[in-house]
Order: sequence, then C-alpha cells, then structure tokens
Amino acid sequence: MSSNDLIVSLDIGTSKIRVIIGEISNGAINIIGVGSADSEGIRKGAIVDIDQTVQSIKSAVDHAERMVGITIDEVYVGIAGNHIALQTNHGVVAVSNEDREIGQEDIERVMQAARVVALPPEREIINLVPKQFLVDGLGDIQDPRGMIGVRLEVECTIITGTKAAVHNLMRCVEKAGLRISGIILMSLASGMMALSKDEKQMGTVLVDIGAGSTTLAVFEGGSLAAVSTLPIGGDYVTSDICYGLKTQTEHAEKIKLKFGCARVEDAAEDQKFKVMRVGTNVEKEFSQVDLANIIEPRMQEIFQMVRQEVRRLGYLDKINGYVLTGGSVSMPSVLPLAQSELEASVRIAVPDYIGVRDPSFSSGVGMIQYVTKYFRSRGASPAKRPSKAKQAAGAVAPRPGVKEWFKNLFKEFI
Repeated sequence: MSSNDLIVSLDIGTSKIRVIIGEISNGAINIIGVGSADSEGIRKGAIVDIDQTVQSIKSAVDHAERMVGITIDEVYVGIAGNHIALQTNHGVVAVSNEDREIGQEDIERVMQAARVVALPPEREIINLVPKQFLVDGLGDIQDPRGMIGVRLEVECTIITGTKAAVHNLMRCVEKAGLRISGIILMSLASGMMALSKDEKQMGTVLVDIGAGSTTLAVFEGGSLAAVSTLPIGGDYVTSDICYGLKTQTEHAEKIKLKFGCARVEDAAEDQKFKVMRVGTNVEKEFSQVDLANIIEPRMQEIFQMVRQEVRRLGYLDKINGYVLTGGSVSMPSVLPLAQSELEASVRIAVPDYIGVRDPSFSSGVGMIQYVTKYFRSRGASPAKRPSKAKQAAGAVAPRPGVKEWFKNLFKEFI
C-alpha cells in the first residue's frame, strides 16, 4: 500500500451507524474522521426498513465527509447477526511454479479450492479465514509465500450467512450511493482490535454488547472457533427504565447515559435527577440508587445469558477469560458486575486512537485493522485519498477492479 491510503469502515448497528475513516501512513493507522447517525430501520441488529436504513447511512457518511473534507466513495461493511454460521474446510493444490516456489497465485488457488463446499441454497460464503497452511505436510505455517514445496494445503474456517441478510445489507449500502470494497464479520474485526495473540491462543470470549443484541465470539487456538448472537442488549435496559420511571424512551436513554450505574452498591444516593412522567406535566425526582435498582437486574441477566450460551457452545471450561466491548459496556460498574456474574477474569477493550476511545467504536476500528492486515494479500487495496482537483469536483474516481473482485467473491453463490 502507498503511504497515504484511506480505508473507510461502515458499522451498521441497532442504535447508531458509524463511519470511520482511517489513514494508513507507512504502516501505521491514524483515525482522521468519524461520522455517526441514529439508526432507523434496524431492529435487533437486522434490517427491517431499507429506505430508513439508507437515509441513516447517508447521514453518517455525510457527517464523516464534512469532518475530513473528502467524498467517501466506497466502504468496507461489517456484518453480524444470528444468521452467521462457521464451518471448517480443507483445500489442496499442486504448486504451479517450475521452481516450486509458492507465490500469491498458489495461495489464491488453494483458498479457492477451500471454497468448494456444499451449502444450503439459502446460504452463501461471507469470509474465508485460514487457520494454517501446510507445505508438503509441514503445518503451522501462517504465510507460505517464498517457501519451496510441491503440495500446498490450507485449513480454514468458512463464515457463511443467509443470502437475504447479506443482500439486504448490500442493497442498503449501494442505495446510499456507496460501493462495497468487502464485507467483514464484525466478530473478526472486533477480535482484531480487542484481543492479543495470547488471548486468542489460550481461549477467550469476546462479548460485544450492543443496543439490540449481544454477540459472542469464542477464540481458541489462535482463531475464531464459534459465534453466537443473543437477542438482548442495551435497549432492554432503556426499556426497563421507561417502565420503571414511567417516562418516554427518549428521556430514559438520556437518563441511562448520564446517570446510569450497573451496581446498586456503587450508586450515589445524593445523585438526583428529575423525570417528566408519561401522562402528566409533573416532574418526579429520583436518585441514582433508584436507577441502579432498575439497571442491575437486567445487566445481571445479560451476563447470565452470556455464560449460559458459552456453556451451550461447549467452551465454558476451555476459556480463560472474557473481553467486553460495545456501547453498553461504557456504563459505570459494568466491569465488576461482569466479573461477579461470569466468575472469570474480565476486561473492557477500548480502541487506542484519538477520537474513538470508546468501546462502541471497537468494531469500526477493528475493521480498518483487519483490512490493513488481510485484504492486502487478497489483492484488494484500500481507497486512495482523492486529489484536490477531485475533492473540488466532489467525487472520488472509481477504483478499478474492486467491483469485479467483489462480484467474483460471490459469483458461484449469487
């Protein structure tokens, strides 16, 4: 990649749509622009209204464009949801070069061989993640390029999703006037940002608590081993506050963000606030302790469901800890509550970049890191910074080959 490449990630969540612009300068990532907009048309992480979702995407993109002063033309899109499934597969090819040196073409051929797998007609491949390469039987190779051998194999994880979910996502992005550079599983992206190499190796559960859903990603042996989505998140806490304080959702969300505390014992009795109740013009005063009495049971339930799901997946005794991310873990006292309920070591992952030091940006930042590391080797390059002339014209020139590359990625499934 050149010294001033731009990568734009699009994170379509239940409560917010976030656009993050990353600049790659001599291998280092700098976050130079962030745009966000309230999500409309998304329920529990799924698209339920395309037109509303398109408008929300446009708003977030416009926000990011104004911050940086460029026109965003193409994006990498994150995908998540309970329709995601994993399966393993194996690919084998003969090394094509006469001198038996393994090149990029051989890697692409063996990855294509690994894509040959029987799938139900309603599913298609989203990502192909290599676990290891083998050269003439020698395993545990991460990058076989330049090695000498006759037989090249790959063991990989195939990530699949339903065609309806994938194509609805693509339709929304395209109707918003953007080209798709690639679709990335959010759990992989968040894991890229949030987890260390040792954590992935020893066994860790990455828990992304969003507004409408909670996504679990189990990493073991250095790679993604299992994913699952629970239909519960921060919106349920807001809903409980609505009923508990008898106020509107909008007011409940603001109260949660400003005064919320996940544990009653950490809440302050002298921290007071007033709430306009539904059906009356009279405000009633509550304390942070009153609010924590509503929030704590729901947050406990979320972590109990996480633990139960890890047990159901068969990894409860294999993992060494949990890493939390997502907008809902920003609330005070979430960490000690999680440690108590999960009965394991827990930490909160926060991106270490200026402007995005918040767990809610983990997926978007992780996508930029993922693209920087992996998409280069697949032959796709990030978007370039537009020239001043193109900025003045208000357009970025299309990048040749990206659309064709993306179509080829799905051609046998579409």
